[in-house]
Amino acid sequence: MGKRLFGTDGLRGQVNVYPMVPDIALRLGLAAGTFFRNGKKRHRVVIGKDTRLSGYIFETALTSGLCAAGMDVFLVGPLPTPAIAFLTRNMRADLGVVISASHNPFMDNGIKFFDRQGFKLPDESEDAITDMVLNMDHQWDYPAPERVGRAYRIEDAPGRYIVYLKNSFPSHLTLDGMRIVLDCAHGANYRVAPLALEELGADVIKIGVSPDGVNINQQCGSLYPGVAAEKVVEHRADIGLALDGDADRLIVVDEKGQVLDGDQIMAICAQDMMERGVLPNNTLVSTVMSNMALEVFMKERGGNLLRTSVGDRYVVEAMRREGAAMGGEQSGHLIFMNYGTTGDGLLAALQLLRIMKEREKPLSELAGLLQLFPQELINVHVRRKIPFEQSPELMAAKAKVEKELGDRGRVLLRYSGTEAVCRVMVEGEHPDQVSRLASYLAEAVQANLK
Repeated sequence: MGKRLFGTDGLRGQVNVYPMVPDIALRLGLAAGTFFRNGKKRHRVVIGKDTRLSGYIFETALTSGLCAAGMDVFLVGPLPTPAIAFLTRNMRADLGVVISASHNPFMDNGIKFFDRQGFKLPDESEDAITDMVLNMDHQWDYPAPERVGRAYRIEDAPGRYIVYLKNSFPSHLTLDGMRIVLDCAHGANYRVAPLALEELGADVIKIGVSPDGVNINQQCGSLYPGVAAEKVVEHRADIGLALDGDADRLIVVDEKGQVLDGDQIMAICAQDMMERGVLPNNTLVSTVMSNMALEVFMKERGGNLLRTSVGDRYVVEAMRREGAAMGGEQSGHLIFMNYGTTGDGLLAALQLLRIMKEREKPLSELAGLLQLFPQELINVHVRRKIPFEQSPELMAAKAKVEKELGDRGRVLLRYSGTEAVCRVMVEGEHPDQVSRLASYLAEAVQANLK
């Protein structure tokens, strides 16, 4: 057994293959319940999930463990990850739990935790919980029989979340007259998202709202925005919104069928916030994967882009540290700290729709703000993951590429967290140059890390 159960976004893996097995989930419930209990009062935990068939396994196992540890469990059923973060705060719960594998196929599942403020747990807390789970000799501090927890089902949780979403949209505005293509990826937002947009007045063309337990993310949603793009053109819609399985990320399609990634959405929202004077220190937070054009864009407007490691939790940590109001990832995780504590695809969509309404401009015109630099990513399988600095030949090749690009391009080498793969990313202004330099660097990686 490994010493760490959690990755950058909780525990994740194939269902009924270690560690995504019922006995680990049961122990995880016991461990989390023990860790978050202080013995002074009844403790509450909110559990939500996406639409995967295996959600029943882990919901039941976690509930059993948490109740045995003395926690009262509130089950809300299929709801987006950001809804669980919101409900945890709103219900003054001690803990929030999401059972989801996000954009992964149905055969995977995952478990992630939120603290009482709606933030993902720090490494130290995850490590303490992991130690209890993996130590098979751990002596559980079970409460007395009259102190074990109860489980409740909260029927009005979707309505609470819809009200919260609508409160993030100006009360004097509606979406009357807007036609929106919405792809919910047969995932956690299949009920809430269409309702929220329709209640604000939009004409919603729905895709991916018929989950059957195994079709989540299947050729739809944010990983396949072309599906929404086709519908946008077909129905002459104003915008297409593509969510992933747990609805914490958003990819957008303009009225011409052009796909916009997280970087382009961030540029539109950051400029709006700077103009309104609500972007503290004119700072936007993103990861090392964001396109260099976003960095140039912020600099030209007197702002700056603060980069973090890949993973929305690192973006959130930096935002909290710097007092930033907005951050996100190229992949579509977008965090508006004035409204929520984690990526929220539908909340981000409402921010974008507000800007379109207030400016009375089509999305294609707003999206013209950011001209993305050509970017090439090559995955190279490696035998060993040694620090790059330990290969002088590879460092020399990287320096050569950086020198040719100058200050109008950049190079990123990083290892995958889950595979024996080195990701080689080159960015610059000229596609042919970028492609040539990426191939050259990938060959250098292959030659020196085999």
